[in-house]
Amino acid sequence: MNPQHEPVPAGHHHAPAAPITTPVTASLVRGALDLEHGQYGLLPHRLPAWARAQIPDQHLGLAEARPAGVRLAFRTRATTLELDAHRTTTRYAGMADLALPEGVYDLVVDGGLTARGVLSGGDVLTLDPSTGDTSTVPGPVGTVRFTDLPDRVKDVEIWLPHTEITQLVALRSDAPLDASPGQGRRVWLHHGSSISHGSNAASPTSTWPAVAASLGGVDLVNLGFGGGALLDPFTARSMRDTPADLISVKIGINLVNVDLMRLRAFTPAVDGFLDTLREGHPGIPLLVISPLLCPLHEDTPGPLVPDSSSGTLAFRALGDPAERTAGKLTLTVIRDELARVVSRRAAQDPHLHYLDGLDLYGRGDAEDLPLPDGLHPDTATHHRIGERFAARVFGAGGPFAAAG
Repeated sequence: MNPQHEPVPAGHHHAPAAPITTPVTASLVRGALDLEHGQYGLLPHRLPAWARAQIPDQHLGLAEARPAGVRLAFRTRATTLELDAHRTTTRYAGMADLALPEGVYDLVVDGGLTARGVLSGGDVLTLDPSTGDTSTVPGPVGTVRFTDLPDRVKDVEIWLPHTEITQLVALRSDAPLDASPGQGRRVWLHHGSSISHGSNAASPTSTWPAVAASLGGVDLVNLGFGGGALLDPFTARSMRDTPADLISVKIGINLVNVDLMRLRAFTPAVDGFLDTLREGHPGIPLLVISPLLCPLHEDTPGPLVPDSSSGTLAFRALGDPAERTAGKLTLTVIRDELARVVSRRAAQDPHLHYLDGLDLYGRGDAEDLPLPDGLHPDTATHHRIGERFAARVFGAGGPFAAAG
């Protein structure tokens, strides 16, 4: 497969058939909770408009608009596909190392990754973390092109970049497209931090939730928000109102990162979040996942700050381990409390389950696959986490195992 930036000029021997333009509508989009008509095209969101109006944090506003897990899904016998899209990439003033990598489009044909492509153009948004000020340098719409697809009727997905805000402008092909009829698969709704969002994964199908969903044979709705897994009530209500067959919530790392609350507030906030989920989904499997290993925060509270003193981007925790006695949160404290809360609630809720994050990435893994920046897994580690999750959760005897 040959993803390219620009259309290939027609040869002189014959004129190709005129491409068919298919409007990008909601019927083609999977994994988004809302679609906004933006300046250039259709802008997928992972929180509904009413919830976005309640976001108090500029970073969460950007994160929810980066379409992790969102894809176009259709059936066609086309051998060539072109997608026009407009991207917004984010830079941080004075912190070049924090720039997000260039977004990648993954082409999946009949369930298998077939090609990858990137866009040119788009806007560059620069954010000053110290002041919150932003500036934008505008850029044009770009095109990602996939050629040499198999000449047969096939189910196609184009997974959108998880690192860039994306507006979908136009979709062209050399044969008609029809909205995918779906495979009757169960819908898995997941919420978590930047690790669930896909930080440091090379492409959108390389994030651990995408890997797990593929292995588990489910349709993913990924509400992983970089820096934004903070037990926000609007996130819980958004999940409550989203159709799903399976729900998981990964809780902890961001609460420690930003030093958001003490243990006294944490436990009622967890109960409230789970209560809200159960209002809309009273009887389905609900899995609470505690934090993966992060040596920075195992026993040291936040807040967390970037540290480039070594010449490469890393992070360091500023809290004092002695402050745990005053109720400050660490990952060890959170794991113990989540296990206790789930055990208490499961006595009346037999479909509530707990998964220790150390079973997905623990000390042995950290020796084998250390976190490059001390905080986020790389692509190989995302794959390991996704495979572990699939085996433990979707596999036989797991809380999301298919009936029968």
